Amino acid sequence: MTNYIPIVIFTLVAVSFPIITLLIAKVIRAGSPDPVKAEPYECGVAAETTAFDTRFSIRYYLIAVLFVVFDVETIFLFPWAVMFDRLALFGFIEMMVFLAILLAGYVYAWRRGALEWA
Repeated sequence: MTNYIPIVIFTLVAVSFPIITLLIAKVIRAGSPDPVKAEPYECGVAAETTAFDTRFSIRYYLIAVLFVVFDVETIFLFPWAVMFDRLALFGFIEMMVFLAILLAGYVYAWRRGALEWA
């Protein structure tokens, strides 16, 4: 039974830490917030519309996701380029396979019309 004492202590700390943190935050928080802080912008100019009044095209989000995917590609290409001498032929072939898969996805998105804005 003594082998389980560290596990019980760790569980108690893990459960009590968020509860204690939230209670302390509730005690030391500011009383009533300033009405200006409730505004979306603190510049003093009243907002003309809410964020829910404007509708965005789904293509906006699709372009954003494609940007993130191709941005991650460059994150993988940089270390490969730095270590190119040590990776030799195997590293070159692996990167070409990675780029071929990415290129296939790019061509697929292009043919489906995902990159056309209007």
